[in-house]
Amino acid sequence: MEYSQIFALLTNLLFVMTLGWYLITNLQWYDYRIERVVLRHHKTWWHFVYFILPFFVYYAIPELFWIYFYIAFLPAVIIWHRRLDKKVVLTWRVKRFLIFLFSITAFVNILLTLKGFSGPHSVLFPIVATYLGSWGIEKFLFLAYKREAKRKIASMSDLTIVCVTGSYGKTSMKNFIAQVLSQKYNVYATPRSVNTLGGIIRDVNESLPANTQVYICEAGAREVGDIYAIAQLLHPQIVVVGKVGPQHLEYFKTLERIQRTKLEIIHSDRLKRAFIHTSVTSEPHEKVTFFGDDVHNLAATLEGIDFDLSVNGKERHFHTNVLGGFQTININAAILIASEMGMNSDEIVNAVENLKSVEHRLERIDAGGKIILDDGYNGNIDGMLEGVRLCSLHSGRKVIVTPGLVESTEELNRELIQAINGVFDIAIITGSLNAAQFEKELNVPQKIMLADKSQMVKTLGEVTKAGDIILFANDAPNFI
Repeated sequence: MEYSQIFALLTNLLFVMTLGWYLITNLQWYDYRIERVVLRHHKTWWHFVYFILPFFVYYAIPELFWIYFYIAFLPAVIIWHRRLDKKVVLTWRVKRFLIFLFSITAFVNILLTLKGFSGPHSVLFPIVATYLGSWGIEKFLFLAYKREAKRKIASMSDLTIVCVTGSYGKTSMKNFIAQVLSQKYNVYATPRSVNTLGGIIRDVNESLPANTQVYICEAGAREVGDIYAIAQLLHPQIVVVGKVGPQHLEYFKTLERIQRTKLEIIHSDRLKRAFIHTSVTSEPHEKVTFFGDDVHNLAATLEGIDFDLSVNGKERHFHTNVLGGFQTININAAILIASEMGMNSDEIVNAVENLKSVEHRLERIDAGGKIILDDGYNGNIDGMLEGVRLCSLHSGRKVIVTPGLVESTEELNRELIQAINGVFDIAIITGSLNAAQFEKELNVPQKIMLADKSQMVKTLGEVTKAGDIILFANDAPNFI
């Protein structure tokens, strides 16, 4: 085999692996659904630059492709990868994909070379074959893991499962329920924002302790049927549907479809009680308790929340250091479930008083003479408006860092912009998703547009000082 042939083979192999790396990164972002990568990607121009164009160049000018590849394309992909704030995680699924891709590409290349083929080697076939083969393998493993998870749940006969869904506040609600119930029970909750069927199956198999009394699970959805599948896996005894609004409209198209999807959670053979927020439905059912309008005398400041709520038929006063008046919806759900599971009023009041803020959800941090409200994991209009309102209570300068609302509407972003205009001295807008609208409609004393979030820390160091309050409102990854 001549040197030129070896060089061509290695270049082809490296090229295919680079395209595969780009593909698997995007697949991981979009829950391994190719239709979402192709049709619902937030930066479709990336596909042209990092996939379509190099594929075309490879076959259009094969003799000179190596110049384009080593001088332009490969360095561009490396730079692209380094700038990502949400890089691909090397799970076993990703490793299997890359190993499979390498093996198929190498095999095809060697076979073509031995047969005397002298043209450009295959690029699309190894990628398509790897995707289809990986899909088949993952489907087989998924079904096996699902059966294992069902067996484990069935073996824990005394386990109570609480399942939480909604458009807003699912993770906060899950954590508050876990904190309250842990005062009396051995509780385990799905970690972080794990809320897909695959993530829950893995959590049950790998992390759910055998001595757990209450398992609290968050259920998310991008399509009709996603939550139904979770309900059929877990068959929870208690479910909560929190506030529902126009979140993820790009997937569901209408608010009615979102409401129907969230209500899939009640399809459980073991359902004992469902707590449904009044924004979801008003249709009565013997197992449904509606909530959301029962909080009275609410006072939400930078020091915490005070409110009154009836527990076991008696009005009680609650205080918590958790920030954000909207959190009373999530705390209300935790109180209802605690009461349903036998905790008395005094136990519940004490548990609420000891609640800790959920990380990155209106979490207050005092540092360097500045007040930081870290609301980076909140992406709904109610929560973001509450963060703005809390900042308005501060007497010093006010700074907001935000990409705006993601997977929402121009009208809701306009509502957010109008609220920002009335409160903040400095607004730092990150990312390009809503940049045009913010550039046009934002009217604050100092406006800073950052296309690259890597400059954010430096910018904050330059424009903020002791005495400021800084609100981090939402934090979209830069692939959005």
